[in-house]
Amino acid sequence: MNGKINNLIQIAGIRRYTLTEGKEKGLDVLDCDNGKLRFLLNVGKSLDMMQLYHEGQNVSFVSKNGFTARELPFAKRFEGGMLYTCGLDSAGGREGFEIHGSLHNTPAKLIRAECNEEEIVVEAETSVSSLFGENLVLRRTVSSKVGSESVTINDVLENRGYREENYCFLYHCNVGYPMLDEGVTVMGNVIRSEARTEWAREKEYEREVITEPLAGQEETCYFLTFGKPEVEVTNRKIGKKLILSWSKETLPHFVEWKSMASGDYALGIEPCTTELDDRFTYRTICPGEKIAFSLRLSVCKTE
Repeated sequence: MNGKINNLIQIAGIRRYTLTEGKEKGLDVLDCDNGKLRFLLNVGKSLDMMQLYHEGQNVSFVSKNGFTARELPFAKRFEGGMLYTCGLDSAGGREGFEIHGSLHNTPAKLIRAECNEEEIVVEAETSVSSLFGENLVLRRTVSSKVGSESVTINDVLENRGYREENYCFLYHCNVGYPMLDEGVTVMGNVIRSEARTEWAREKEYEREVITEPLAGQEETCYFLTFGKPEVEVTNRKIGKKLILSWSKETLPHFVEWKSMASGDYALGIEPCTTELDDRFTYRTICPGEKIAFSLRLSVCKTE
């Protein structure tokens, strides 16, 4: 023990609380602070990350919907958040499926929430099952060293059933103001870029640069292939850089989503198992099989 520390909460801690007002009423939140990064985990929403702060400054996009415990149509409910996990049944918009799938709206069962002088570790399980159907369990571990500028999300998908099952994942990581601002760059070892729409193709020359917000600006979306699985979002106005890295062997695809619309100003950086629209494909998991996925979010000062 460090004799200078009277109470661990002086340097790091976890607080668990239930929100009590408005649309947020009933949400079960783990508020984790490692002394450098603060991240809010939503137990009622598959242990996704609501917000991420670096030295008190917000990094994540939160839509004007805010956070809600209510079941509403997607456009009225989508909060963004630092991490919104899409799957296991669908990603994107597909006929007969909820937009971006149903996993995010499935409550997690908290297994462990611990903070010591070395690290913060939170573990939870989310179960996706049906009568005469699938029996899939996602075990998520979120960890961060005390005083570090990184947080890691390790997911293990397990098929506890007796037949092969389809699945998909899209990790919708969302950046917002003040981290997102005019002049911010989005860079990585991109070896292929393909626009999702004709409008996106017209705007591809500015894919790597964030522009000023404009009222009613149409969103753009790109399917990217990376060499090194890492993307950097750099804001020199505030002197910060967000680095997202991921397990390329299990997340071989990537979607970049830009919304430069006033009031809906967001950047989505999204490792995934599949592309979208007519490119959508499932992967399969065998009975008893476990498949691991990982993300690492790091925020640091620019040089």
